[in-house]
Amino acid sequence: MTENPSFDWRSFLLEWSGEWADSLPDDEARGEADEAARQARWLGFPPASEERIAALEKRLGRRMPPSYREFLKVSDGWRHAGGFVSLLAGTADARWHDDESELAAMFEEDLDDDAGPEERWEADLWRRGLQLDVESDVTYVLMDPEDVDEDGEWAVYTWASWRAAPPERHASFLAFMRDMHREFHSLRARPGDGEPEFVNATTRKLDARVEEARLEALRGGWERAVKALEEAKEYGRPRAAGLVDQIRRLLGQAPVTYFDGLVTDPRYAPELLPPLVAEHAAQRHRDDSTLRFHLRGADEDLMSLAHATLEQVRGGTYRYTADGPFGEAVERARELARWGDTDGAWRTLMEALPLWEPSGPDLLAPLGWVADPLLGSLLAPERGRGLLSVPRGGQQGEAPGPTAGLDPDGLAWLAEPDPGDDRTCYRFVLVEGVGPEELPARLADGDDAVLNEPMTLREARRELLRRRGEFSSYDDKALMAVGRAGPGWSFAFDGAPAGFNRRRFVSPAPAAGAGTRAVVVWSGLRAWHGELFFHLSVARDGAEQYAFTYADKEVRRSGDIPRALDPSRFFGTLEDAAEVERSLLEAVAGEFGVRMPRHAIVSGRLHTFTTRSWTRPPGDGETYAVVRMG
Repeated sequence: MTENPSFDWRSFLLEWSGEWADSLPDDEARGEADEAARQARWLGFPPASEERIAALEKRLGRRMPPSYREFLKVSDGWRHAGGFVSLLAGTADARWHDDESELAAMFEEDLDDDAGPEERWEADLWRRGLQLDVESDVTYVLMDPEDVDEDGEWAVYTWASWRAAPPERHASFLAFMRDMHREFHSLRARPGDGEPEFVNATTRKLDARVEEARLEALRGGWERAVKALEEAKEYGRPRAAGLVDQIRRLLGQAPVTYFDGLVTDPRYAPELLPPLVAEHAAQRHRDDSTLRFHLRGADEDLMSLAHATLEQVRGGTYRYTADGPFGEAVERARELARWGDTDGAWRTLMEALPLWEPSGPDLLAPLGWVADPLLGSLLAPERGRGLLSVPRGGQQGEAPGPTAGLDPDGLAWLAEPDPGDDRTCYRFVLVEGVGPEELPARLADGDDAVLNEPMTLREARRELLRRRGEFSSYDDKALMAVGRAGPGWSFAFDGAPAGFNRRRFVSPAPAAGAGTRAVVVWSGLRAWHGELFFHLSVARDGAEQYAFTYADKEVRRSGDIPRALDPSRFFGTLEDAAEVERSLLEAVAGEFGVRMPRHAIVSGRLHTFTTRSWTRPPGDGETYAVVRMG
């Protein structure tokens, strides 16, 4: 669609010309044509008559698109379209490109063997496009007569080899010129030495919008704020990028955020430097020297802080702190997250957020916490939206409703396929009346009976393999993450157990249940290979009360099993193993009133430890292998 069929070309071009003239240093050497344009405050040419436009169309054999025709009626060509096209064609110079550049073959060579018609059509632009660039910095401007909208507008494509990117599409000639006006602004927004300050009606209007967007963001209206800030960012307004980066980072929409113009400010560095550094640390291929590039203008003290923070983030020891009531809430939230209650941790932060005080006017939200190994895992797109919707920083606005928790009740979520996790087999221990920090003493021996620092399960497995010097075919020591499993219960969870061996399996329930009650579940009802299986055992005061195991297509049971958990209710033909698994997990959760935190287990960081073996030692005549590495 045409952006504006009644667009005022003359006012737009006059404003652009005046801005260009005012941006030039008085003592700068320039060509005769540019000097004349500066004095006239006009980058254009005399308007093209209808006869000249008609002659152009006759020469080319096509009627020109509407916005280009209207432009020509105001100016028959244009100087300095953006930063890299010094002369744009009018009626005399517009011509079919006809692959004069010989770029068609180059673009076709880059196509895959299975490239479709659309990709080949795009590569053919160099043969059919109308060339508008007359003088440029190796930048091509082509209008495409086959990329036409319902109003007759031709798309415009720009390409330069030094940009190392595909041709950029502009919906129409008007859209192209507006984009070039933005490019001109973005290149002049930060004057160099000796250049006049770049201030004009456009910059004043945009800066006013930036300030209003800042306040709107603090009032909770982040969606309206983003729209205004993105427009100002395209024009290169100094504050816009740093402000919108904060919002994008909390929304998870920006793979990299540099908080341009703010992160090197001492007022904002404590909040903005940690997330920037954490993103750098996540890209293992990056050289640490690139930090200085992204922290342009930083003094040596800030660079030292950046490298120290980087080491803390990589070592998992960075700890976010804040002042006042919000800082107190941060400490409470960290303790909740430490034991898996990420929903409770998030509620704690959100309840305190209205009391948060920014360290300067351009800080829109607390951000340093996203680099904290425990708090950072709380962030999800829906939570980011919820945080940004809370009025804060002394501004008033409509408070949003509570954000829904990420953790479902109960245990049934373990039976659901998870695109981000390959969990099909898992085991866990539930212990009543015991804190998670006490579980290693019940389930492990010696040096293993201590908790590791919180980390993801994947990181914990990698660390265990790095430290472990011996592997045995008879040993089945489980790496387990621990946390709280609802009121009065704790859990230990292993999402990647070894193979289940019914004949050698020894339930840890009696040891875990010394002086209390313990539940053990091991599920392999969705295992990729081998026979399907499921085990449940319950112990009290160190003795097994009841248990059953489904394996080899039969159930073995012992003790007085409650009706809710009776295996005969679940195992029949086993036509839908996933549904049986779900029903069993629901029954366990209902019988004991337990739950396990999905977000913390799948995406968060938890303490881990290694249990004693879940299998008995080998008996007489049983063979095994031991591999020692060192």
